[in-house]
Amino acid sequence: MIPGNWNKAKLLKNMPLSSKNIIWIDLENSPHVPFFKPIISELERRGFTVMVTCRDAYQTRDLADFHHLSHTCIGKHYGKTKILKILGVLSRAIRMALYMRKYKPGLAICHGSRSHLIASKLLNIKSVLLTDYEYTNAIPFINFTYTIIPIILAESKIVNRKIPTFFYHGIKEDVYVPFFKPGENLCEQFGIADQKIVITIRPPATEAHYHVAASDDLFIETIDFLKSNDNLVLILLPRSHKQRLFIESRWGEAIQQGRMIIPPKVIDGLELIWASDLVISGGGTMNREAAALNVPVYSIFRGKIGAVDKYLHQQGRLFFINDQSDLEQIKLVKRDKRVNLHKDNNVLNEVVTHILNCV
Repeated sequence: MIPGNWNKAKLLKNMPLSSKNIIWIDLENSPHVPFFKPIISELERRGFTVMVTCRDAYQTRDLADFHHLSHTCIGKHYGKTKILKILGVLSRAIRMALYMRKYKPGLAICHGSRSHLIASKLLNIKSVLLTDYEYTNAIPFINFTYTIIPIILAESKIVNRKIPTFFYHGIKEDVYVPFFKPGENLCEQFGIADQKIVITIRPPATEAHYHVAASDDLFIETIDFLKSNDNLVLILLPRSHKQRLFIESRWGEAIQQGRMIIPPKVIDGLELIWASDLVISGGGTMNREAAALNVPVYSIFRGKIGAVDKYLHQQGRLFFINDQSDLEQIKLVKRDKRVNLHKDNNVLNEVVTHILNCV
C-alpha cells in the first residue's frame, strides 16, 4: 500500500519487474479526481498498490493536491484543434509509457483517458475503460481489455460485444457522492447574505471534442438573464484561464458589485453544490453531482444528450434549458438544505468488485 507521500525511489527498489498487485490509475480530467478517490482507498484497503498519474489541465492537478492524492503529473492541454489534440494524446501516451514501464503494473484503469489506453497497449498491460457518455468520439487503434459502464447504457452503441463489459447500477457520481459530508460554510466565506439565492454556474467545455457553439450562446444568454436580479448571487466556475478572462471582461461590473463571484482558488465541488440553491451547467459531471445531492439542476448543454442525462431528466432530477425562452422556467427559490443525503457505498463496492474481476 502506498502511503500519502510515497517515496518513488524506495517503491521502485522494492518492486518486482512485474506485479499483478500494482494498479495504475490516470486522472486526465477534473471529474476523475473525486470519482477515483474512494476507489483508490478501497483498492489500497484490499492490499493493492495504486499508482496515480494526472494531467496538468482543467484544474486536475490542483484537485488531486486538494484531495491529497499522491500522483505524478504527466502532460497538459495541448490545444483546441484536432491535430493538436491528436499530437497531445500521442505525446502524453509515450511519456506515460516511458515513465510506467519500470513499474510494470498489472492493471491500468481510466475514465476515458485516450493517452492512458495507448500507453497501456504499448506496455502490454491489461486496461479497464470506465465511461458514462456514449457519444465520445472514438479514435482508431485505441483498444482496451475490459469496460465498466452504468447499466443505463446497456443498450447503447458504446457496448462492444467483443469486449467483456461489466455494468453497475446508478450513475458514476453515486460512487463518491454518498461519502460527502457538508462542512464548510462557503456562503459565509464568500460574504453572501443568507437571504440571497445562490446559483452555481459551470460554463460549457469549449475545448472538448463534443462541444457545440450553441452551448456558448446559451451560457451567455443565461448569465445576461440572471445577472440583473438583485436577489441572486452567481458563483461561476470557469474551466480554464481563457474562460475566466472572458467572464471577467464581459461581466466585470457584476463581479465588482459582488453579484457574481469567481472563487480565487480550487474548492470542493460538492461543498459548493450543497451551498447552492440551484446549479446550471454546460457539462455533465456537475449536473449529475447536483442530481445525486438532490439539488435542483438545469443543463445548458446543447450537444448530444446521453442516456444518463435522459435517465435523470425522466426522474425529474435534471432539467434541460434548450433555448433562451426556457430560461423563464428556472425556479429561483431558496432550497431546503435539511433534506437527508442518501448514504450507502453499494455502487462503489459494485465498481470495485468489477475491477477485481479484471485483475
